Amino acid sequence: MKLSKLASEIVESPTLALNEEARLLRERGEAVINLGIGEPKNKTPIAAILASAAKLTSGEVKYTPVDGMQSLKKAVIRYTEENYDRLVAPENVIITNGAKQSLFNIFFSILNPQDEVIVVAPYWVSYPAIIKMCMGRPVIVTPEDGTFTPRFEDIEKAVTSFTRAIIINTPNNPSGAIYPPALVEKLVELCEKKGIFLVCDDIYHKLTFDRNVSVPAYRFTKKDVEDSHIIVVNGVAKLYGMTGFRVGWVVAPRDLVRVMTNVTAQTTSGVSPVSQAAAEGALNGLQSVVEALRLQIQNNRDVVLQEFRTFNGARLIEPQGTFYALPDLRAFNSNSVEVSKFLLKKAMVVTVPGKEFGMEGHIRISFSGSVKDVTEGIARIKWALDSTSPNEIYIGDKKMIRDWM
Repeated sequence: MKLSKLASEIVESPTLALNEEARLLRERGEAVINLGIGEPKNKTPIAAILASAAKLTSGEVKYTPVDGMQSLKKAVIRYTEENYDRLVAPENVIITNGAKQSLFNIFFSILNPQDEVIVVAPYWVSYPAIIKMCMGRPVIVTPEDGTFTPRFEDIEKAVTSFTRAIIINTPNNPSGAIYPPALVEKLVELCEKKGIFLVCDDIYHKLTFDRNVSVPAYRFTKKDVEDSHIIVVNGVAKLYGMTGFRVGWVVAPRDLVRVMTNVTAQTTSGVSPVSQAAAEGALNGLQSVVEALRLQIQNNRDVVLQEFRTFNGARLIEPQGTFYALPDLRAFNSNSVEVSKFLLKKAMVVTVPGKEFGMEGHIRISFSGSVKDVTEGIARIKWALDSTSPNEIYIGDKKMIRDWM
């Protein structure tokens, strides 16, 4: 069978593949712990449930405007004003099937073949693939100082005449790092000077710890949204734990939104009105649900830090936000794919290889689940890798003995 060369080069999403493997193991009765999935375990906010149920029971579940229902766009406009101190028009907003479609449609709308997008490592696994699917070239900039924060000089050096955009994700998936305000300010100035876009993936922007704040890029420009080179991506999946509703949005200049709307019209036609109603309910409902989720995740983060203090050989930079940690396990094995496979086989713990995020030698651990899963999962990882940890452990109802050291 002859298939598209471009499509054939797109690799399977490693996180989705590992989640599926974990599901199959559970179905076989294995006591697997999934520390790979980035999905909060909270219940959907009641305001979102009631709003979506009302839309469903009305029977009026039809096509919506391609760029989103006006009532949801109004909620996004208010959210933008309250959280970014920016007044935007409905023409500056488009609703999408999750933030992932936001990113795809952005790059499809701004890139010509071989245009470049600067991607800072560690990066979310889908950035390079999405850019390639849109005929662009991801240019990876990796910190060389052992941290997860890039140097501005290295990013600036990567800019060429083909550079069309820089994408940043702060707080960062997979490291939990928050970029310093000074770095964000310099990137805004660079993009305005060079006439390139700064794409801000803000999907975790409120999930920060210890009074750390992720400062929005808009703070560093005097230009309004229409004239700036800043594109903001957000959604309800992470802050409200509504991953299954698949609702994201973009705030951008209206010319870009217009083109993105045309792209959506010829692909998905828009977002389900039931999902849009749920997102509107979440945005208009009590925002204490976000703070409750943040506090729960911060508590889980503290558990991770405590467990890693007794993990000999592992090096962990403290996450400042999100619900991910990216420990360095090169003391055991520099091949992260082998490490993740080993941990799944021996310890029944799902992790994601750091190679997928541009950080070989690391693994990503999600602490978005229960404290029990986080604690037991890390205990199993220590048992599998750290020779100073106890030699015996129970995995489910099976007593396991470490016999490979």
